[in-house]
Amino acid sequence: MTDATLNRVAVLSDIHGVLPALEAVLAEPEVAAADRIVLTGDITAGPQPAEVLDLLRKQGERVLWVGGNADRELVEYRRGERDEIPDPIGPYAAGRLTDEQVEFLAGLPATLTLSIRGLGDVLFCHATPRDDEEVVLVDSRLDRWAEVFAEIPDTVRTVVCGHTHMPYVRLAHGRLVVNPGSVGMPYGRTGAHWCLLGPGTDLRVTAYDIPAAVERLVAECAYPGIAEWAGYFLHARATDTEVLELFGPRDGRG
Repeated sequence: MTDATLNRVAVLSDIHGVLPALEAVLAEPEVAAADRIVLTGDITAGPQPAEVLDLLRKQGERVLWVGGNADRELVEYRRGERDEIPDPIGPYAAGRLTDEQVEFLAGLPATLTLSIRGLGDVLFCHATPRDDEEVVLVDSRLDRWAEVFAEIPDTVRTVVCGHTHMPYVRLAHGRLVVNPGSVGMPYGRTGAHWCLLGPGTDLRVTAYDIPAAVERLVAECAYPGIAEWAGYFLHARATDTEVLELFGPRDGRG
């Protein structure tokens, strides 16, 4: 954890290799003015993984990184530690990365803690603090949150997570839980979703030209199913209702 207390932190999660969406968020004045940009994982698994990594790394030390399960899967695939990736675009994305980029992703931490004005110690993770694939949702039961928070220091009063691509803010056992939603693959409604922290929590969505972004991905990405992929995910065809029903069993409910 850094010793200094930060005033404003922009949080970008689940970019999934969608460069036009990332460019739109980075162009936001409040993102440009933030003390730090924190990435909460699943940065690269998508149509333009190398380009997204390059753009983020050009931002220098302002960007703080947390890895996600999809980033880990690309690394494992490239290292021959797995034969397949659940996400169909995963093998394509893995093949687009340089060896150096694979090693960079392999070194990303699972969690990060920062002190932010108005929020105190804030823990950032991808899915949950203990697992990069575990599912928690806006309506997860309180005993589920108690399990997830079991090993978190009492000094941490805010937890920021991604993974489920749906933005929310809720209170659970006195801790604030924030999910910024997804920059590149939103569920429920269109736009590039992110959040601004300090002194409060502000969920944001950046509108951008989605038809133009779809055309650009089709022109620039060689993935065989890119037109269907981009049309489905950038237009947020998956509704929040559908996704919550799909994720529900993984949240431990019947």
